Parts: sequence; C-alpha cells; structure tokens
Amino acid sequence: MKVMTFLLTGLKNNLDYNKKNILKSINKIYINGEFVTPHGTATFDLISPVSNQKTGEAILGDQVDTQNAIAAAKEAFKTFSKTTKEERIGYLEKLRAIIGRREKDLTDIMVEEYGGTFQFCSMVSQNMVQDINAMIDVLRDFDFVQTHGNSKVFLQPAGVVGIIIPWNMSNGFIVTKLATAIAAGCTVVVKPSEMSTQQTQLMAECFHEAGLPKGVINFVNGLGDVVGAEMTRNTDISKIAFTGSTAVGKIIAKGAVDSMKRVTLELGGKSPNVILDDANLQEAVPTAIFAAFLNSGQACAAATRLLVPQSKLGEVNTIVRAVVQNIKVGNPQDADTVVGSMISKKQYERVQDYIRIGQEEGATLLIGGLGKPLGLEDGNYVKATIFTNVKNSMRIAQEEIFGPVLVIIPYKDEQDAISIANDTVYGLAAYVSSATKERAYRVASQIDAGRVCINGILHDSKAPFGGFKQSGVGREYGILGLEEYLEAKAILE
Repeated sequence: MKVMTFLLTGLKNNLDYNKKNILKSINKIYINGEFVTPHGTATFDLISPVSNQKTGEAILGDQVDTQNAIAAAKEAFKTFSKTTKEERIGYLEKLRAIIGRREKDLTDIMVEEYGGTFQFCSMVSQNMVQDINAMIDVLRDFDFVQTHGNSKVFLQPAGVVGIIIPWNMSNGFIVTKLATAIAAGCTVVVKPSEMSTQQTQLMAECFHEAGLPKGVINFVNGLGDVVGAEMTRNTDISKIAFTGSTAVGKIIAKGAVDSMKRVTLELGGKSPNVILDDANLQEAVPTAIFAAFLNSGQACAAATRLLVPQSKLGEVNTIVRAVVQNIKVGNPQDADTVVGSMISKKQYERVQDYIRIGQEEGATLLIGGLGKPLGLEDGNYVKATIFTNVKNSMRIAQEEIFGPVLVIIPYKDEQDAISIANDTVYGLAAYVSSATKERAYRVASQIDAGRVCINGILHDSKAPFGGFKQSGVGREYGILGLEEYLEAKAILE
C-alpha cells in the first residue's frame, strides 16, 4: 500500500510539473473575422517576467499578413462607415458585456504575461468597461451633421485606422482606441506589442464574440519594423493611432507624412507632482509615492518628479522613508503588492542604469538602489527607489526611466515650482496637491500638460488625454477623442 501511495503521489507530482511547464503557443492572428495561421514564420519567445523562464512562443505576422489585414479593413469600411449610431452602440454594448464577463480572465493574463500588479491590472480591466460606457454616452449625444456659419458640416469616418500599442497596458489601450474607432465608423488594424500576444489573443476573442462584421477589427502580432512599418507606409491606411515612446512616435510621424496620414500620438512623460506648502503632507506624500509607482513605474503618466517646498524637504524625506519601507515589492499576483516585476531583462537593466546615473550625478539616494530585492533574484524586480535633493537638470529628472524610481526636487516658492514643472520636453500629465482647491487650480492652469490631477490620482473617461510638447499630438477619450477619427466636410449652398 505504501509503495502504491508513493507511486500515485509521484505520478501526480509529475502531472502537476508537466502542466505547469507546458509551453504555450500563440499561432493565430485575427484577420477578416477569423483566427488564421500567419503567413509569417518568425517566432518570438514568451518569457515570464517573474521567473525569466520561457513559457511559450508566438508566431509573428509579416508584411503579407499586414497587407491582408489592411485589405480586409478597407473592404469592410465600405459598409461599416455607413452604419447608424444605433448599430455602433449595439456593437459597443455587446463588447462591454463580454469584457465585463471576462474581467477576471483579462486581469489574470495581464498579471501573468506582463508582471503588472493585481491592484493595477484589475483597475485596468474595470476601466475598460467604464471607457466603453463613456464612449457610448458620447456617441448617443454626438451630432455627425452640424451647422457652421451658413453651411452644413458632415463629420465622416476617417477611413482605415492603424493602431499600434505598447506592452505596458496593452488591452486597456486597445479598448480605448477601438471603442472610439467603432463609434466613428472606422475599421481597424491593430499591431500590439509582441510581448503582449497572450493578452491580445484574449482580447481578439472578446471582439470576435461581439459579432462585429468581418474585417472591421483585425489583429496582427508582429515587430514594429515589419508590421508597424507597413502600416505606416501603406496608402490604404488613413490614420495612425499610436501609444508608446517619443522616439518611436517621431519615426511614425515622419513615415506617415509621405501619404499625409492623420496621426494621434500619445507618447512619453516625466510628470511633475507639485505639493504646495499648505498641503497636508501626511496625505499628499503617500499619494505621491503611489502615483510615482503606478504600474510599477512603467506608466507614461506616472508622477515621477515630486516637487516639494525647500523648507519642508526634511519632513518630506522622513515621511517618504517610512512609507516606502512598508511598500511591498514582490509577486504581482498578491493583492497587497504595489511594485511588481519589470516586463523584461532589458527593461530591468535600463532602470538599473538610471539608478547608477542618479548616484553618479550626485543625487541623494534616500531609499532603494541598485540590485534586486532579497528573495526576488529570479525575476526582473527593482527596489522601490527614491532620490532626494535632486536638481531638475539631472538626467534622472529629465529622462523617462519607466520603473519604480522617484526623484524629489525642492523649490523656493510657487512660481519656482511652476517653472520647474514646465522645465521638461514632456507635457503629458501633472499633479497638484493643496489644501485650497482654488490655489491648486491656479497652479494647474499654469502647468503645460494635457491632464492635471488635483489632490489625487484621477481618471475621467470623457475628459481628453494627450500631451503637450514631445508628449504627443492629438487627444483621446470623449468628444475630442472621437473627433480625431473623423474628417470634416463642409457643403456650401
């Protein structure tokens, strides 16, 4: 009996081991309403960010796959562009219901593939439903035929839209952009990050189940210099909507001008968080830390520059040290984890390089630093790191790090704070904390950023989002976001 028990236990352990170690295969892309085998044959290894072990591989699409997807979208546009508001609302309502039903699946796969924390990923899944709701509301009240002067102005769908998505919030970006495209009557080809293929597969299933006409939505996994390049130069695409780095955004903008494509570019950021001298530091400082470590710091809107009064720098440092000592860096599946793993070894090394640069520049390392947290050596984990007494001219204050690294910059007075906040090539987001809302509004109105949050980390699915300066071109969300997918035609009598 003992021998039999031993054998059965061994068999169960082997089965469990094999189940955990089965490599996943993403071998389909979504074109013209079907999951099809790509023409492309190149493969991409899927690597777990928490263990750095290979978990599977994806077959990547190529130029032919991209052209096939664009052709399908172009054909579908002939009829989808003529659908009514009611029809488009119906599709969005179906999509909303499906995403709501699969919220747990969408959250779990994001945590697993990306290493994002459960806290953040569950918020993203909930926001996807809210974003669709908001676009439904906007569409219901939107007038596609308006009167300007003595003329009728028709706002018609821009055409086939190429959507290029980064890895740091893949499905959230997809839903925001595609909900807007559907509302406008556009058809779409999506190139997600090759590091998000599992998330994309699940999202494609959601769109397929929503019953959109064939060719309206297409997904092609692939590399930027293959799939993205074809989308940028292909004359059958009328608009590119891109979220990602400023460097790549510039490449896309240069390529798009050859065929005069419209572009919406949501790019990088180095967002200031101004704590005014009347703010409650016991509330404002912990909030500021969580705003900096949003999505483990891998967020374009993360508040990575904390501006505090020079006279209160010591008090701020004390509060910061106490808060960060209690912040959990670890398993992203745990509900209390605030900082998960970086997406890849490359990203981990990038963040380490910046921590090293900060030390070399003479910034004071308040907490954290180089190396991995104890017990987390296998994954791409970075210590929650904060520099203080930083000069805004330092590289760690000017360049986007994309990791859990916060810099604290002292200022002399309110005007100095505003000057420092605007002393950057970026202008995506900003944050202001004050005991007086009127004062916070006054400061916020002088900061050059597309979105400014007062006394907290806030999101409004109907408010425009986009950047000043090198943080981008155009806006997303709400009425202004919808208008980015439309062309205005004036008919004069």
